[in-house]
This record gives sequence, C-alpha cells and structure tokens, in this order.
Amino acid sequence: MSKMKIRRGDRVMVIRGNHKGQEGTVLRVEPEKNRVVIEGINRRKRHMKPSQTNPEGGIVEFEAPVHASNVMLIDPSTGEPTRVRAQVGEDGTRQRVGVRSGKVIPRH
Repeated sequence: MSKMKIRRGDRVMVIRGNHKGQEGTVLRVEPEKNRVVIEGINRRKRHMKPSQTNPEGGIVEFEAPVHASNVMLIDPSTGEPTRVRAQVGEDGTRQRVGVRSGKVIPRH
C-alpha cells in the first residue's frame, strides 16, 4: 500500500470509467483500500428496509468509492489536472507540488 497523494477537500477529475471528465470534491479517503469518495460522482441507489435510524425506509442515494488511480488532482493555480510530486520545503515540511506547473498545492 503506497501513500495516497489525494486528501479530503481536494478538487479532482475522473480520468477513467463511466464518469470520465467529471470533476468533484473529495469527501472521504480510504487509504487501506486505495479509494476515494467524490461528491456527485459514482452515485448509487440502495433499497433500505425501515429501521430505527431510517423509519421511512425506501430508496437511499449515496456516492460509492472510486479507485484512486482513476482520479487526478486538479492544480488550484492552473485549474488543470496534474500528477503530484512530494518535495521538502525550506522549513523542512513535506509539500505537494503539481508536476505540470511546479507550484506548491496548499493544504486545506
């Protein structure tokens, strides 16, 4: 398992699969499965029986996880998708850098 370069709150673009070309914000990261959940992408429907938490039951819509290799981080400075490289800053902290622009991608 490699370290994921995508974090919660990042803007990403889907580069493979049924949602190719769509953009969204990362809601949740699952590093143990190497998957991310993106707002508005890969929506699924599940039929739920009535329960105490959901007394109505019915059809519930939710975003299903997408494999991290199928998404690309969008560089905030250019607005274009880019690969990400790790770099140590002047103060000794680890930073994410967009490969295309060479600019530091800020934390959220």
